[in-house]
Amino acid sequence: MNMIIKFFLRNSFIFVISGFAYFNVSIAQSSLSPSINPQQASLIQGALGGSMLGGNSSGMSAGAMNGGVNVLGNNIIQGSDSFAPTGTNSSPSSDSFAPTGTNSSPSLVKPLESNDFQKFVLQVTGEQYSLFGVNFFDNLKTKQGLFSPNVNSTVTSDYILGSGDQLLIRAWGSVEINYKAVIDKNGLISLPKIGTIALTGVKMADAESVIRQSISNIYKGFSLSVSMGETRSITVYVVGQARRPGSYALSGLSTISTALFASGGPNSIGSMRRVQLKRANKVISEFDLYQFLSQGQSSGDIKLIDGDVIFMPASLGYVGLIGKVNVPAIYELKSTDETLDQLLSVAGGLPVTADPRRASLERLEAAMDQPRVVSNLDLIHGGLQTKLKVGDLINFFSINPELQNSVTLRGAISTPMRKAWKEGLRVHDLIPSRDILITANSLRFQNEALFDVNERERIQRLKEEIPKDLIQNNSNLNEERQQKQASRLLSQQPIVDDNNLQTSTGRVGQIRDEINFDYAVIERINRKDLSVSLIPFNLGLAIDSINSPDNVLLENGDIVTIFTVDDIRLPIAKRHIFVKLEGEVVRPGIYKASPNDTLMNVVKRAGGLTQEAYLFGSAFYRDEVRLSQIQNLEKLTNRLERESNASLIELAQSNGASTNPAIVQAKINSAQQAQREALARIKNVKPEGRISLGLPQEMFLSLNELPSLHLQNNDRFFVPSMPDFVYIFGAVNTESALLFKKDLTVTDYLSQSGVGSGADKDSLILIRSDGSVLTNQSSWRNQVLAANVLPGDTIVVPDKLDRETFWSTFFRSALDGTQIFFQLGLGAAAIKTLKN
Repeated sequence: MNMIIKFFLRNSFIFVISGFAYFNVSIAQSSLSPSINPQQASLIQGALGGSMLGGNSSGMSAGAMNGGVNVLGNNIIQGSDSFAPTGTNSSPSSDSFAPTGTNSSPSLVKPLESNDFQKFVLQVTGEQYSLFGVNFFDNLKTKQGLFSPNVNSTVTSDYILGSGDQLLIRAWGSVEINYKAVIDKNGLISLPKIGTIALTGVKMADAESVIRQSISNIYKGFSLSVSMGETRSITVYVVGQARRPGSYALSGLSTISTALFASGGPNSIGSMRRVQLKRANKVISEFDLYQFLSQGQSSGDIKLIDGDVIFMPASLGYVGLIGKVNVPAIYELKSTDETLDQLLSVAGGLPVTADPRRASLERLEAAMDQPRVVSNLDLIHGGLQTKLKVGDLINFFSINPELQNSVTLRGAISTPMRKAWKEGLRVHDLIPSRDILITANSLRFQNEALFDVNERERIQRLKEEIPKDLIQNNSNLNEERQQKQASRLLSQQPIVDDNNLQTSTGRVGQIRDEINFDYAVIERINRKDLSVSLIPFNLGLAIDSINSPDNVLLENGDIVTIFTVDDIRLPIAKRHIFVKLEGEVVRPGIYKASPNDTLMNVVKRAGGLTQEAYLFGSAFYRDEVRLSQIQNLEKLTNRLERESNASLIELAQSNGASTNPAIVQAKINSAQQAQREALARIKNVKPEGRISLGLPQEMFLSLNELPSLHLQNNDRFFVPSMPDFVYIFGAVNTESALLFKKDLTVTDYLSQSGVGSGADKDSLILIRSDGSVLTNQSSWRNQVLAANVLPGDTIVVPDKLDRETFWSTFFRSALDGTQIFFQLGLGAAAIKTLKN
């Protein structure tokens, strides 16, 4: 019976104790009730007075002694942001604190919401400005999400030991000691074999000698090492307009700033400039975080002791510094006497691009019908000493980037430049000689004089590369928009035509851009009405003679532009001309031509033609014609694409429901394939800029038969030797080169090669060796069959087409002969289309 009674009493006691513990833990983990009971209010009053439950760190839990950010086992003080101490396995709810000593995972710091003044500034400026310095606390998050003070920090030699500090004591020799000793609430440590040693109030620098003295009373001949382990933990309270108000277990080395970082700093209306440290109901320090953040001053950041209270009052009010200021932000006023220059020192002042003379002030006058008032601040004459008021918005302006004493030289020069303007400055002073007028292209040609083709190609690709910062990936743009942006930038790149620079002969005479010395222009702004006038002048006369009327007097702000002969095309008579002669010429080479020279004159200057020259088959090339052919070919391709697409639609509509859908689809697919192949053939045509000279169709011609053709720069004239063959392609039995025989016609050569059964004789094409094309233009007599064939001519025999098919109709309906491209895959046939 006695055993039963003892068992019941023992278990009842355990049950009561467990229930009491569970009841307290449940209260600690629950959300705050809307009201605070008298016991909780009394506890808050005690916190503000510095007398707290527990009295000292000896009453703290093991979790607090580990030095993490811990909250006392109550939920009386709670911030708007959720907070959980380190070391727990449970996740607290978003609106409650976890009790001390539990192992809950910390929650991340929520970003501060904008206060009313920030929202007001956003409304009136369209820009979102943050509170100055508030992001400093966000940057101090640990990997676990919250700031955690280090209890293992190194202490200084003058650190005063106290209750809760841990010492690492090691002795060897006559005695072996390896012990972690914690100073108890009575200020003592207890060493095995030695006894107790009083250390409270002892400096860290003297701790080893005090311990050595106690050990030496018992043992001799030993060595001793004493170092700091974990510092004591103190409890401080962060209240007021804090981001996470509450009680915190911090290291004994902590200061006011440590507690601020642990609590996340002030909330959106809390003061950063009047943070108070209260000890025993008295304010013993006021800490200005602005001075700390902007100038590194920490005079008010004193060390904390157990039971201290950090109080964050509401801010006095805010002003906005926007525009050209080093740190645009919303700033808190410290007092009603704070001036603009004092706050600017916190903001880092003004950048060099800011206008130091003026700013605008928008002030709120609540008693007025229109409460927003704008005034100008003269920053030079007293504006910086303006006393600021809550709600002020100061906008700083950029300086005017206009140059006040310069003239600009640009255009056909190696380096565009600005030169200081002064009274009496003229064009000749800006351009004293012709030597400085050399373009970047001219320098490139000179530098690349020794480059081979590969080296020039490498330089060309690098030269045309778009800067990466213009086409770099932008997370705000989708892939399609990025591609469009890159295409737009590529289309703006200059087209550098180096076709004539691929060989050594092609580069002769091309090492320098030709300057237009007959014309240059000055752009001038009239300051009175801001109109722009153009003042043309003769550049050559201005450079060569200081007394020339063209040596114009320059004014401040003038822009002088120099042109090349390609920027503004000059008459042929005023341009330098280099002509390339090749083939059966006595002295082939590159010759400089005068404005009145013709092709015949230049060939005669080169010694005339050789005996093997075949003048009828000569080829004359001009860059201007080649560029025009490229443009025309592009227009032709675009037009054919439109017409063929329209014809495909017509084909699909003309074969209605009465036709087998499979057959209709097969016809459409076949037509589409033919369209793609034909357009591909056209796009592969490479115009050469060849001009037919219209020479008599004879084998032997004299030089006098050449037309009186005036020359242009980069013209090329090639005279081949007399060929021995005639070429025949298409619907013939033998596609080959046949030996040329005088006085034979196209019919004769067709007889030799044999015409296929599918040949279309009505569509014969005779391509002359001079580049001209002969086709049948008569409805009753085929002119091509009767034509005499000359050496080097090419006969093309196309296949017959099914005239009932869609593509036959489409080909025949083409009015300009473009059907040749669809019927034949021969590049030579493109000449007729380009010519037409």
